Amino acid sequence: MVAAEPGEGIAEREWRRYTPRQRWQRLAGFAAAVAATAWALSTIDVFWPWLFDAPEQMGDLFGRMVPPDVSAWRAIAEALLETVNIATIATLISVFLSLPIALLAAQNTTPNRATLWLGRFILVSSRSVNTIIWALLFVAIFGPGALAGILAIIFRSIGFLGKLVGEAIEEIDRRPIEALEATGASRSKILLFGVVPQVMPTFFAVSILRWDINLRESTVLGLVGAGGIGLILQGSIDTFAWQTVSTILLAIIALVLFGEAVAAWLRERII
Repeated sequence: MVAAEPGEGIAEREWRRYTPRQRWQRLAGFAAAVAATAWALSTIDVFWPWLFDAPEQMGDLFGRMVPPDVSAWRAIAEALLETVNIATIATLISVFLSLPIALLAAQNTTPNRATLWLGRFILVSSRSVNTIIWALLFVAIFGPGALAGILAIIFRSIGFLGKLVGEAIEEIDRRPIEALEATGASRSKILLFGVVPQVMPTFFAVSILRWDINLRESTVLGLVGAGGIGLILQGSIDTFAWQTVSTILLAIIALVLFGEAVAAWLRERII
């Protein structure tokens, strides 16, 4: 509302959400995003006849998958069990390894700057490499099998767990720490009785979440020879056994749903 001159009516000021400068900035940002997207699409080499033919090919492939062939159910069940074992063992080991690294990577618990950067370097290195890449490296070192899959998931999970737990450590309440320091408690007792109890809920929540993620990732590690249900899936695809492929895919979906249910149950019981 603006002031009016004597004898004039009261003029209404038109409200606008953004100033003219802000509108131009938003327009420029939108144009830059469109240009970047157009440039990215121009770098993708698409064979258009295959793209237009894709719906027909997908329909033909799904037709070959029906009905599912359950004759190999025993081998599929054993592979599913191995997949669960890979995810569970790797998560348990990575949980114990990630806690000391998280303490090193947190500013309020690390001994000095060197250990701080060492802890953060380990976390960044772990998260920078995808699980499949870790699996390829360990398959080349240890050969095909579940061991390579377990190590791949461990090396990937350490970065995920350590980062989230480290951030939780940095956000703890300082008052219990100061009380322990006032009593002359040692550094180990401060960590054990002042830091760990405050981060345990986050620690358990993140560990359960990571197990759920690892269960999903372990289903595809077999595609590169790292054990689990992916080995049978790759073999069935290579031999064009599409009805067996559909059975394996249904089994993977059932395994993922099982993991979701178990993770939800654990969160209700523990957290």
